[in-house]
Amino acid sequence: MKRISNIVALVSVSTFVLAITAVKSTGAQGKTIVVYMQMGGDKGTASVLARTTGAEAAAKALGIELHEQYASWDTKKMIDQFKEAIAAKPDGIEIMGHPGEDAMAPLVDQAEATGILVTSGNNPLPNIEKKYKAKGFGYAGADLYAGGYLTGQAMVDSGKLKAGDKALVWDIFHQEGRSRSSQGVFDALEKTLGKGNVEKLDVTQDVDSDPTKGIPIMTAYLAAHPDLKAIGTQHGQITAILPKILKDAGKKPGDIVVGGIDLGPDVIAGIKSGYIVASFDQVLYLQGWDPVQQIWLTKMYLIPGLHQDTGVGLVTPANVDAIAPLIEQGFR
Repeated sequence: MKRISNIVALVSVSTFVLAITAVKSTGAQGKTIVVYMQMGGDKGTASVLARTTGAEAAAKALGIELHEQYASWDTKKMIDQFKEAIAAKPDGIEIMGHPGEDAMAPLVDQAEATGILVTSGNNPLPNIEKKYKAKGFGYAGADLYAGGYLTGQAMVDSGKLKAGDKALVWDIFHQEGRSRSSQGVFDALEKTLGKGNVEKLDVTQDVDSDPTKGIPIMTAYLAAHPDLKAIGTQHGQITAILPKILKDAGKKPGDIVVGGIDLGPDVIAGIKSGYIVASFDQVLYLQGWDPVQQIWLTKMYLIPGLHQDTGVGLVTPANVDAIAPLIEQGFR
């Protein structure tokens, strides 16, 4: 907890200094910096709330006019929202990489050509980041593969799995970039359980946007695979519904080892009840704060894009009680 306290203290000091500077800088410029920001899912959901809280806090501290965009994790909508943001001619835009580099690169080129600063969060766009790093294109989010692997390894480290056990990774495998997190979970599980013992179940776009549509899919899978011992995912909303699905299917805590991501109330309840052994903590608050700050830093001081890995660890039964109050307040 000492490390976390030091991080919080550092962020608090930085916030105070930047806030004072921001007031003077925006006043000297004579106009407010305007930022459009993609938040990913739906406003107020567990996988989005802390990101929104962080972005709004940064905007307030830095004197920025923030326009939030919510896409229900629909990649086409993210592309359309990026186009809408460019048309509005703001000072900066934060995008997410879920649509992939082929789809986003021409739009980034267009925005940059008109003098709009662009940065990214949650899902990386490495080639675009490299191209525009000097102009402020950064990344605030986890190393997707490393985060997935850490989650899968935590499932193994729970001591409830052994070689030969059957496992499933229920996640998005069809999207460029985003599939790296699910592959990380798969590789970590397969390393211990053995080849052929871990299956993949792709999350389709309709389930991605509305995870409740996945309930009958998983219920049917459980019925068809009575020997299943583990389910891994890096989808926050799927993590949240897995405990209820398992309970409704007659599974007791520990019958099936679950590893997931994000820290909403349902996930915390799942950890406390024993249905979830670990949830990857990608610190969504910083994924909200950092992109807003990035655009401000580049706009004010020409600071290049910063690549900030926000994936710092796991929430498990060992630390959930200490972190839960912060989650309830929308900070974690």
